[in-house]
Amino acid sequence: MPRLRTIAIAIVGLTLVGAPAWSAKSPTVAPLGTVIAADRAKVGQANADVGTTVYGGDVLSTELQGSVQVRAGAARLLLLSYSQAMVNDNEGSPSARLLRGSANFSTGNARAFTLFASTAAIRSQTDAPTIGQVTFVNEKELVVTARRGGLSVTVEGETQLVNEGQSFRVLLDPAAAAAQEPAGAGAGQGPAHGSGGGPLKAGRSRFLILAVGLTAAGTGVAIYESLESPSRP
Repeated sequence: MPRLRTIAIAIVGLTLVGAPAWSAKSPTVAPLGTVIAADRAKVGQANADVGTTVYGGDVLSTELQGSVQVRAGAARLLLLSYSQAMVNDNEGSPSARLLRGSANFSTGNARAFTLFASTAAIRSQTDAPTIGQVTFVNEKELVVTARRGGLSVTVEGETQLVNEGQSFRVLLDPAAAAAQEPAGAGAGQGPAHGSGGGPLKAGRSRFLILAVGLTAAGTGVAIYESLESPSRP
């Protein structure tokens, strides 16, 4: 009996010692953000409701005329009608990859959020409050608009800036875009400033951006208010 009792105590002791070690190795998934407004939207296959927790790898989607807004740290992401994006973590900061449609995002600092679309990464130029909008046209074309503050667009290490109030087409296959242009189109023109103007070429022709025009200041204010107010998706 004493021997059996000793063995039982030893087994219990090993179990207690092993339990904390096993628990310490168990992965912990931290939430990335929270849904603060939703209308005809989903997180994965489930309906998106206010208060739904969003994790890295979750896919957000909206139906026609739908929208969903997520708060993630010092940033907010607003998906517009018939849009889709996968949220994730990018070097310790929230990010999303736009897969379809259009998205607005607001940030409180330059590292607060990055929006990826095809091969481009779009983020705030500075730590000032910034609002950007990106429309996914296809894998080789985006439309990037700086509603408030400036944005930087980076493709394979090359960066171009979009200043406040400007909207640009971002062509991610410059060779194909050049082949489609009429002979001499854009030749000899300098960087675009505001509406019209020639193309802005990245140093190694990783991508090409063409000015679409200026955006109305009132539009930027309206979007800012919608991103600030959970009751206005």
